[in-house]
Amino acid sequence: MKKLSLFIGATATAVALATTALAQEVTLRLHQFLPIQAGIPANAIEPWIAKVEADSNGRIKIEHYPSMQLGGAPPSLYNQARDGVVDIVWTVLGYSPGRFPKTEAFELPFMTGDAESASRAFQEYVEQNAMDEFQDTRPIAFHVHGPGWIHTNKPINSLEDVAGQKLRGPTRVITNLLSKLGATPVGMPVPAVPEALSKGVIDGTVIPWEVTVPLKVPELVSSHTGFESNPGLYTATFVLTMNNDSYNALPDDLKAVIDANSGVEVAAMFGRVMDEGDEVGRARAEATGNDIIVLDDAEKARWMEAAKPVVTEWLAEMDKLGIDGQALIDSAKELIAKNAQ
Repeated sequence: MKKLSLFIGATATAVALATTALAQEVTLRLHQFLPIQAGIPANAIEPWIAKVEADSNGRIKIEHYPSMQLGGAPPSLYNQARDGVVDIVWTVLGYSPGRFPKTEAFELPFMTGDAESASRAFQEYVEQNAMDEFQDTRPIAFHVHGPGWIHTNKPINSLEDVAGQKLRGPTRVITNLLSKLGATPVGMPVPAVPEALSKGVIDGTVIPWEVTVPLKVPELVSSHTGFESNPGLYTATFVLTMNNDSYNALPDDLKAVIDANSGVEVAAMFGRVMDEGDEVGRARAEATGNDIIVLDDAEKARWMEAAKPVVTEWLAEMDKLGIDGQALIDSAKELIAKNAQ
């Protein structure tokens, strides 16, 4: 009887431990650089968090820290995920200059149009060509924004009007593009744009319509310039990614929840939110009474010609790294065209 009691007790303990393991709850911290009311935080990150929590039956809790609330500057975000300072980050890949050279093919001038289809293409592109650049974290999704516009006080009606204007750019590829167009480029993360505009540190900025709303750009400039047809002037690239140890510490069923909420459909959702935000941002500028300057394809051809050296220089940089840059451009264009169909 004593042996039976011991057996029953041991069995009960094992069942209790197994039940505890099955009910394991995990809290993850997600850090990013935009205010909570901005398009991606409010309409992409928050719904993604809700989906993960629901799919895990509440066993995964994700705390969302916007506007760099956990410290550091936007360029530090990827390292925060890599080093385990936080569990998940959303960030601009170009905030780490030269770190992800293969992804830069999507930043080259006049490559992409709408964000949803281009984000599908970018997710597929990275999976096929550039996952070796992300071994130090666990990527959840890659995406892009819609066509970048130029937002200034001095109207830009032609290529010549760009000359000498101090324009903010988000990444090294895009600041190089601005210099080739005749501007004086100023690199800075997007949260710094409003103060830089208000203090005259810059004359204007290149950003998609979507982010002009939380930054109040329509109230800080009077003119906005873009093109009547796609592809647009440029795009920036983004990643939602997770610390490797945080992912590996999850039980298999919770890893499966993260996996099911990763990949191309998540990328497309983030891109779709960008597209919807572009409509809101443009409407805000129109309501403010600002000038919306839409350049035709003939003028666009002049800009495309002026931008060609950006591609030439990028190809030379890739060659020095032992990377077949032309193959990457070809792959990017093929995937963009496929997903645009």
